[in-house]
Amino acid sequence: MIDLNFIRQNPDKVKTTLLDLNITAPIDEILDLDQKRRELLKKVEELRRERNSGSKVIGQLMREGKKEEANAQKQRMTDIGEEIKGYDETLRQIEADLTDKQLYVPNMPTEGVPVGPDEHHNVEIRRWGDLPKFDFAPQPHWDLATNLDIIDFERGVKISGSRFYLFKGLGASLHRALVNWFLDTAINEHGYTEIYPPFMVREKAMVGAAHLPKFRDNMYYDTEDDYWFIGTAEVPLSNIFGDEIFDAEQLPIKYVAHTPCFRREKMSAGRDVRGIKRVHQFEKVEMYHYTLPEDSYDHLEMIVGNAENLCKKLGLPYRVIEICTGDLGFAAAKKYDVEVLVPGENGEGEWMEVSSCSNVEAFQARRANLKFRRERGAKPEYLHTLNGSGLPSGRILIAVLENYQQADGSIVIPEVLRPYMGGREIIK
Repeated sequence: MIDLNFIRQNPDKVKTTLLDLNITAPIDEILDLDQKRRELLKKVEELRRERNSGSKVIGQLMREGKKEEANAQKQRMTDIGEEIKGYDETLRQIEADLTDKQLYVPNMPTEGVPVGPDEHHNVEIRRWGDLPKFDFAPQPHWDLATNLDIIDFERGVKISGSRFYLFKGLGASLHRALVNWFLDTAINEHGYTEIYPPFMVREKAMVGAAHLPKFRDNMYYDTEDDYWFIGTAEVPLSNIFGDEIFDAEQLPIKYVAHTPCFRREKMSAGRDVRGIKRVHQFEKVEMYHYTLPEDSYDHLEMIVGNAENLCKKLGLPYRVIEICTGDLGFAAAKKYDVEVLVPGENGEGEWMEVSSCSNVEAFQARRANLKFRRERGAKPEYLHTLNGSGLPSGRILIAVLENYQQADGSIVIPEVLRPYMGGREIIK
């Protein structure tokens, strides 16, 4: 959530930015409700002042024996109380409507974010690694995995429908090895504390993470118990300290969590229908930082660097992309994507996003009420939060299969994963 004062003071700038973001939001309605709210607050304050002064007058009139005038004044005080009660109820309704509409306003991009209408205007920052060269036609992961009998697409669909699958045998082992290695690297090398959070949360947590109400149609919901199934560990991680106040010296806090993720994938209908790239259930390791505002952009570079480090150790060629306004999304003030090459896709290979690293500044902090004090007695301030994948095990499994495939259809296991697979060097 962005500061209401910012909208009030910069309505034209906000509207122009919305055009850059390709997002609509009810700015005029927010300004109208805000105006009505402030006018009502002024009236209520005036009535309360009149009631306070009138109460003193009643005492004076009673002491002077002016009972009739005192009773008239008492009636006026009663009438004022009813007026205030009516205004308070109207204010509650206006404030609820105002808050609801503010939740549809995206974060504002930070200065320097590339301006462009869509993903074709994202900016490549750097690349690493040599692109793989094969003396045979590389296969896509769905063919490799089927031939090796390590992913069963047919029976996954039989159990649960489209966009589901089964990891099987060494496929399940490779997937588990990736998750464990991601976590161990984050904890032992990158300095994270591991969290095992709930996978189902209350609506308040989804709102705090800025996933509701905007993305309601893309999430799974249990109506009976009022639980939302998380689409990323970012949701519970961003709400751990809701309504709490840190001391400045407690920051930064760096958490990592491995969770399943559940998404309807409505927004990707018709895209990547083969394989395991876009599915309703997958697993991901997530990095999450709570920081002082002045440190948050250093932490963004740190998160990107951590994701890159994992790709480097796996020997996967990758590139880092800075995301333009039209592709930035709802919550991020600045975002980088790390993309790895998957040589078997589309017959000619493609770049596949494996980590989106975002600084959302105080956007989630305002929603979840995350604050800190710089010193004892100081006014609380909103802290900054950041998140990034570190990494999604399913997508990285795709990249491993396609980059490490051999002419006979076997897969060489990256060296860093071999200790997690009992020393096995190849899947064949």
